[in-house]
Amino acid sequence: MSTHYISESYFNRRLSEKKLIEDQPYLEQSAASLSLRWPEGTELTPPVPGTPDLVCFSHLRWDFVYQRPQHLLNRCAQARRVFIVEEPIAVPDETSWLDISRRDSGVWIVVPHISESQSDEEFTLSLQQLLNALFAEAQIQQPILWYYTPMAVPFTHHLPASAVVYDCMDELSAFKGAHPQLQAWEARLFEMADLVFTGGHSLYEAKQHQHSSVHAFPSSIDAAHFAQARQPLPEPHDQAEIPHPRMGFYGVIDERLDLELLDGIAQARPDWHLVMVGPVVKIDAASLPQRPNIHYLGGKSYQELPHYLAGWDVALLLFARNESTRFISPTKTPEYLAGGKPVVSTSIKDVVRPYGDESLVHIADTVPEFVEAIAAALSQSQTPSDWLDRVDARLAQTSWDLTWQAMNDRIEEAIATNARQTTPSKTKYPTAIAANVDQLAI
Repeated sequence: MSTHYISESYFNRRLSEKKLIEDQPYLEQSAASLSLRWPEGTELTPPVPGTPDLVCFSHLRWDFVYQRPQHLLNRCAQARRVFIVEEPIAVPDETSWLDISRRDSGVWIVVPHISESQSDEEFTLSLQQLLNALFAEAQIQQPILWYYTPMAVPFTHHLPASAVVYDCMDELSAFKGAHPQLQAWEARLFEMADLVFTGGHSLYEAKQHQHSSVHAFPSSIDAAHFAQARQPLPEPHDQAEIPHPRMGFYGVIDERLDLELLDGIAQARPDWHLVMVGPVVKIDAASLPQRPNIHYLGGKSYQELPHYLAGWDVALLLFARNESTRFISPTKTPEYLAGGKPVVSTSIKDVVRPYGDESLVHIADTVPEFVEAIAAALSQSQTPSDWLDRVDARLAQTSWDLTWQAMNDRIEEAIATNARQTTPSKTKYPTAIAANVDQLAI
């Protein structure tokens, strides 16, 4: 799913007070105050000849929720080295460093730890110098730079690239706690980017006129993984004692959910049990509705999700209709369907098109509408129909494998185009950004 907990807060706090130092990534600093920390005994595989590495800058913690970045970049790592640079962590130490670790998929996770004693200028320079050191030590040359957050532009604009990709998952500026300059930095990222991918069709419609090469890649599906839920699976211990009928939701529980709708359904039908699987982020857990038939089970791993889904009678998409959900394309929609579960959703645009329009998902917004739709979904699951055949026909049109292949084809085309150009690859952009930095004081 395009899960959207934006943890930009540290970027925001440290980058909000001072203007970016113009193109000074190589100012001298004591080498002792900066370091790369690799796992003991690490043997870094050298670059694949003729295949650029990919370096991603993300506001999302890799190990928090398995979603779009993991689906795409784990596949990318099958053919090239992939480094995921997460947002920095403030530390009380006098030194700053990169903590580097490797996941089973082959992806390298890079977490900057920046001394909180540094000034804002030193903060930006430390990040730049640490990235320079990473590029040198890992022999990263002319990589693909892949952005999930425009807030990384201030400390990455100096890096060389064979191609720059902005995978725009969401309208980040509409999220709770978004930096007021995020849209301005996104405009600069549009100038840097060779390609812009969007996480849904509605987001594509909003971004298509801001760049000459925007491509919609909506939520896809690992159908075989979630199809496990169509077969009997061992019941998770924390769900086993919850009575039926069960209506379930999994995903991040944040400001995008319609908690009044959740509470209203639970109140209207106390005989129905609502299972909420996922971490609570950016909202106070005390604000969640509390009723005997609402069950909060916490976050679960990607591997566990089919086991929870298998035990539900109906799957729910309880998103509020507000600015933060205006452009979302929930990955869980095809996942629920792949699990063979009837789905009831609020009228999120990228759910209505195509799933609602094709009568694959029930659409409702008010409590009475939702209660009626759930009742219809319960009846649907108990009577034969061609619904599941139509679901499978729709899901057969997409997969994360196909999505990544199409993205990669576009990237290879961009790399080839850049290689044919006589001007240096991306070295022109720091000057362009520096010339306008006064308008973007951060």
